[in-house]
Amino acid sequence: MHDSAVLAWILFAAQAALQLVFIVRALLRPHREPASRFAWVLVIALAPGVGVLAYVLFGEVNLGRRRIGRLRAALASLPPAEEIAGASAEPAIHDRFVPLFRVGTSVNHYVPVAGNRARLQPDSAAAIAAMVADIDAARHSVHVLFYIWLADASGLKVAEALKRAAARGVVCRAMADDLGSRALIRSAHWRDMAASGVRLAAALPIGNPLLRLFKSRIDMRNHRKIVVIDNAVTYCGSQNCADAAFAVKARFAPWVDVIARFEGPVARQMQHLFASSWMAETSEDLAPLFGEPLPPPAPGFIAQTIGSGAGVRYSAMPETFVALMSAARRELVITTPYYVPDEPIQAALCASARRGVATTIVFPKRNDSWIVAAASRSYYRELLEAGVQIHEYAGGLLHAKTLTLDGEITLIGSANIDRRSFELNAENNILLHDEAFTRDLRARQQVFLDAATPVTVAQVEAYSRWRQLWNNTIAMLGPVL
Repeated sequence: MHDSAVLAWILFAAQAALQLVFIVRALLRPHREPASRFAWVLVIALAPGVGVLAYVLFGEVNLGRRRIGRLRAALASLPPAEEIAGASAEPAIHDRFVPLFRVGTSVNHYVPVAGNRARLQPDSAAAIAAMVADIDAARHSVHVLFYIWLADASGLKVAEALKRAAARGVVCRAMADDLGSRALIRSAHWRDMAASGVRLAAALPIGNPLLRLFKSRIDMRNHRKIVVIDNAVTYCGSQNCADAAFAVKARFAPWVDVIARFEGPVARQMQHLFASSWMAETSEDLAPLFGEPLPPPAPGFIAQTIGSGAGVRYSAMPETFVALMSAARRELVITTPYYVPDEPIQAALCASARRGVATTIVFPKRNDSWIVAAASRSYYRELLEAGVQIHEYAGGLLHAKTLTLDGEITLIGSANIDRRSFELNAENNILLHDEAFTRDLRARQQVFLDAATPVTVAQVEAYSRWRQLWNNTIAMLGPVL
């Protein structure tokens, strides 16, 4: 046998062995749906080189052992999550809603707490103005964390407010995701904040991208949007620290967000969530923040923080969504920009409509992600045939992540109904029980509905064969990505 033939057989055997190793890894990875395992086995088997490389880059949800270790150490150093905001209000919750808050408690151990108040912000500019006013009024501490923080008018207003607060002796800590906010972190504005006394940290720093690939997935990001002031006020919603014009993706503008200002013990839970992210990236111990006495009980509704991410079980957000969808009796209204569900969520939405619940979901008509847009539309027909009402909002990129249930329950925050939010991103949401706030949010959802176009089964059936093929092919890749 010629040397070239021997070499060819050796290379073939090495390739086959490498494929086998990664096929076994794909089969052994925990918490993976059978469809995902099957998809990865096919990719690795049919496209050996590309498939193995794709698996190395995207096949495993890996934040890195050191990072996970630091996050767990931070949580261990902080006071127990179930104790930081006062006694659980579960006994005061209506029996039919108790399971919803128990699911929330199982995620981070934050218990539902009473005595909260909230105000929905009119729009993005008003939300930034409210944040700036609260920062200017802060007495002790200001903590902010954003996935995307731009050096535009809104972003710089918050930066200047932090600098003013630090100058008068308020302890200010600001964190931004190292990928989503890379331009600001590497700008003079970031250095100016540091020079003014604002304590800064980058969330999930990438460092050398080539080296990072071998340690963790670069696309696992801190997607949270958190503002906590004086341990008593917090903001929660979909809005990043940026103008609605959103300069980095201006052709999809305006970015249409929903965010609310909360007062009460739920702010301490959001503080705990911020502290865990901060301590995982820095050596500063924030446990003393929780030594401050709780304020006296005040009137207000029951609420609970839910923070998903690599430090908690992978199924936290999908379980939360399924629990809420399954609890609806009269009406379920959802807005989300990105819809790439797992099977239980798709089934829960269809089941909601089939049992007579008025089930409505609003998507943006134009999505900044062509991949998500195609995948989302592949699910339309099944939803519509089950009786789910689908609307596409045409007034900009609807970025709001909201859910209202029977006019009583609200979920608001940063999590999308897609696999990226479920498996890769750190998210923060607030679950609450209050008719007044839910009514206000439902009215905002109606504004979106009034500016949206209903989607019909006939329209979906009229999609060309090529469009159907494209949508379904992209959706089929969902378990792989």
